[in-house]
Amino acid sequence: MRLSELQSEHAAWVKHNFPDQQPHDALLGLMEDVRELAHADLKHQNGIRGYTTPEYYDQAADAIGDIVIYLASYCNANHLNLGFCLDRTWARVKKRDWIADPQTGGEGAAATSPT
Repeated sequence: MRLSELQSEHAAWVKHNFPDQQPHDALLGLMEDVRELAHADLKHQNGIRGYTTPEYYDQAADAIGDIVIYLASYCNANHLNLGFCLDRTWARVKKRDWIADPQTGGEGAAATSPT
């Protein structure tokens, strides 16, 4: 599914199911699902509470899906285009080279250059 499709479908779904949702509600849900992902990862890495690899992947996949859905919701509520946000940021991030420049990834030189 394309991000634009997700964002459009989700807007209609929220309008139907949660017509009084406030713009910050999606942010709260997003934070909750990031916590769920961190919880699953921590338990899996420590080998406790029965988090086997299949169970971890199931929990992680569910949390990641929820995170993206909440991001779409947040973007809808705040008049942002999720695909545009991702494309714009990735265009900047992919230029960083932390091997060649471990201090700034290559961004610091341009920012501090006297030119």
